Amino acid sequence: MERVLEIVHLKKSFGTHEVLKDINFNVNKGEVVCIIGPSGSGKSTLLRCINLLEKPSGGKILYKGKNILEENHDIYAYRTKLGMVFQQFNLFNNHNVLSNCTVGQIKVLKRSKKEAEEVAMKYLRVVGMEQYINAKPKQLSGGQKQRVAIARALSMEPDVMLFDEPTSALDPELVDEVLRVMKKLAQTGLTMLIVTHEMEFAKEVADRIVFMDKGIIEEEGSPEEIFNNPKKERTRDFLRRTLK
Repeated sequence: MERVLEIVHLKKSFGTHEVLKDINFNVNKGEVVCIIGPSGSGKSTLLRCINLLEKPSGGKILYKGKNILEENHDIYAYRTKLGMVFQQFNLFNNHNVLSNCTVGQIKVLKRSKKEAEEVAMKYLRVVGMEQYINAKPKQLSGGQKQRVAIARALSMEPDVMLFDEPTSALDPELVDEVLRVMKKLAQTGLTMLIVTHEMEFAKEVADRIVFMDKGIIEEEGSPEEIFNNPKKERTRDFLRRTLK
């Protein structure tokens, strides 16, 4: 099985506060890995370290076997291989839907406008937003914005898609439309690393669950192992509170 990402002894501190303490795990090609755990456990910080929005305080991030934290590594080239979907959509408000999905391709991947638009339309169809190409973000619901954000990330055709609590800013009735799209993507063999508090979704789509608490990985395993037979008391306690 091809290993796409390997996180080795990763640490991150903000001042004296150690948010990530010796994190070790990997993501294989075609795998869907869901990271769960209480608020403040370091889940989002871990994703932000993986795509270098935060600089780790120590450890290694191996992408296809190469440590991207070494001085000579091309961070920009690495970043184009990771698609990131944030809680707050982060769309360009002055661009319409189609332009949101082409601007990165044209600027970063140096695609022609025509090619970028063809790729964007392909992924806007995947997320069910192809009829909104001329709309500006302010004309869209939260769920629609998040689906455009997913299409924008997919348009860069990354090796790994990172999702940071993609439904946490949405009204409850809009959550399902985004989870439906993500389930569909999971079935295509896309490599996905998802921080989520949607336990039923995690149970259904994940190949592997990583449970984090207080800056460490307490436990990881298949959904069956984690949800039905967790080994650690902290995992059991978290699931008891969450799965009421």
